[in-house]
Amino acid sequence: MDVSTIIRKTLRVPRSTAPAGDGAVVARQMDAVLATAGYKATRELLEHVAGLEPGAATDLAADVVGAARALVGDHVRHNAYFIDFPRGVPDTVEFWVSCLRSAFVPDKRRKATDKELLALLGDGLVGLLDLPRYGRYQHTYAELLAAHDELIASVKDRVTLLRLGGSLEEETRALYRTLAESATPLGEADLGLLADLADGCGDVELAAVPVRENRAVLNAARLTAGRPLVAVDTVLDVLRTACAASGGDVTLAEPTRFRSFSRRERRVLLAALDRVVAGNEGKLGDVNRFSRRFKRLGEYLHPHEYPRFPNARDVFAVARGEKTAQSTAGRAEAAFAADDVAGAAAILTAAPGMLLRSLDRLLRNASEAEQDDVLDAAAKVLGSVSGRVLCSVREHLGNRAEPDAARVFTTRGRRAWVTEDTRPPLPGDVVVRACALIDAELTTRLPRYGHLVVDPAVLDVALPLSGKASEDGFAVLPRGSRSHVDGEVLRFFTHWRQTGRSTDFDLSALLLDADFHYAGHVSWTNLRDGGAVYSGDVTDARDGASEFIDIPRDSVSAAYVVPQVNVYYGEGFDEVAESVFGWMTGDREQAGAPFEARTVRTRSDMRGGGRVALPIVFARCHDGSWTATWLHLYLTGSPNFNRVEANQAGTAGLVRGMLRRRYLTVAHLVGLMRAAGTKVTEWEPGVELDGPVTFLGVHQPDGLPDAAEVITLDRLNRLVPS
Repeated sequence: MDVSTIIRKTLRVPRSTAPAGDGAVVARQMDAVLATAGYKATRELLEHVAGLEPGAATDLAADVVGAARALVGDHVRHNAYFIDFPRGVPDTVEFWVSCLRSAFVPDKRRKATDKELLALLGDGLVGLLDLPRYGRYQHTYAELLAAHDELIASVKDRVTLLRLGGSLEEETRALYRTLAESATPLGEADLGLLADLADGCGDVELAAVPVRENRAVLNAARLTAGRPLVAVDTVLDVLRTACAASGGDVTLAEPTRFRSFSRRERRVLLAALDRVVAGNEGKLGDVNRFSRRFKRLGEYLHPHEYPRFPNARDVFAVARGEKTAQSTAGRAEAAFAADDVAGAAAILTAAPGMLLRSLDRLLRNASEAEQDDVLDAAAKVLGSVSGRVLCSVREHLGNRAEPDAARVFTTRGRRAWVTEDTRPPLPGDVVVRACALIDAELTTRLPRYGHLVVDPAVLDVALPLSGKASEDGFAVLPRGSRSHVDGEVLRFFTHWRQTGRSTDFDLSALLLDADFHYAGHVSWTNLRDGGAVYSGDVTDARDGASEFIDIPRDSVSAAYVVPQVNVYYGEGFDEVAESVFGWMTGDREQAGAPFEARTVRTRSDMRGGGRVALPIVFARCHDGSWTATWLHLYLTGSPNFNRVEANQAGTAGLVRGMLRRRYLTVAHLVGLMRAAGTKVTEWEPGVELDGPVTFLGVHQPDGLPDAAEVITLDRLNRLVPS
């Protein structure tokens, strides 16, 4: 594992083992460069670099600065099409006409009249993308910087601490343990990182691996190393392991093309299947959901060659339809079909997680007498359900006492769509009883902290119940999380770099009123709207391209500002070499270039499968303050030519549904801990803390006791009970 990855994931710098020396000059230089990107090295980190031999100090400092700058997007040169942005952006039509004049008037020493221009154009249609000036930078990055005054520092600028960690081996193993033991599913980037770490950290002892996808990744490494599989208790665990070992999708959302397995690997996989089914044929019921994949896996495992694994052969017999096996879900559906809701609940007690996930449907279709039976069945199995599922169902039920204005569906791939909610709401008293049952169970499982010190900024963060409801990046929060937006000017940006094909991403902003109706937009088709300003359309990203939108908060009357990134043509978000979204805040008098690293509040990857990205929404509150709510959603869009005007209705409905949903936040769990007797103190600079404390916040501040346990964004899922 390299130093940069550790810094990017933990904001800790691995301790170098290089010879001692005098690296004081390097340490001072590193600290100065970090400050320009919004970072501050702690005293321990500076002392460590200063105590290294100068060459080693320089190497470590380069790693630190490179990783820190890349985290906020400062590793590339963010040029803007209009050199004076946000000043000097012309009227849209005037700009298009100027591009036409430049392309069709041969005499550059004079300005052609409109009559001459129309005569040259004739009756033909001209595409903007065909004009030499349109979409291509007309100046260098150095010329852009020269056209802007230097940024004036402000106390409001972001300052992120970088701390000294343990050795590279210690930090690597700690990161491996954090990922493997996560109580919630990891995102794609972290799941890939866990797979990389598993090869070299297989001897690290783990307390538990509660997430099946993580188990599959670890078991794939064990399979390759010739070791037996562990924590396998369903046939799907074996299928996931085979998928992971083949470089496929361990979530089983997409089919996997299996690789050829060695004879030893086939024996290990078949032995695991045999153990799962032995003495419990009910496990065969899971085969039906993925029968085609099991049939394909059987073609690679050759179960007929291993007569000592008869139960494993039954798995593939079910997949081929030669043997029947009714699943728990199938028996429950039969009870539903017979209008026996209480019976369905009783059947589902054999699958506690399935019962909890079906609780809404059960309660919705139950009579008053059956509602008691359903809640009694749920109460009996609560202790066998994972904390992540408990939290997820608790959040769902918290939104079911009233009818939804719209029903929003999201997939693991972060695709989203909206439909009318035709479900009747659940009775209020039933919702209260069900939520009380879940809260009581959660309280028994929550960590026991003697003294919890909480940064108020973390209270509105939605519980990270899945890494698939977020993206990799810097200060990125889970979907539904809300944070305060300060500064007079909000500026968001996108940067992308194509892999092969010419690719045009378009940054846009949809402006909505308080009723979520269209109130305007800013994009390549409308460079200005009220005070909002677009930096100009860049249509080719061979060397990378950046676009910006400025939102002066006191000049924009919209109640909601919805940034969009549209794939106009070319590669998608999951195909380009790089694809990011971020936002900055500052005051007008600060000036500066279009991109200033120390004003960046967040930087998020965009790696969804759709053609329209909706990373976040900004909202104006009744008191004039602004908030940001993370969405991390993608619309399918069209293969080409996506524009903000074309999807405004769908986007508005989606945003309305997402913002009106009540998410289960950190504040809810902190409230349960407080009610259970935990001492909770609100963090503020200068607060005096005695004895051991646990700090809970977005980032670790200065001033905590040396022995304090720290839970920040990279470890926030530890709050979710296992």
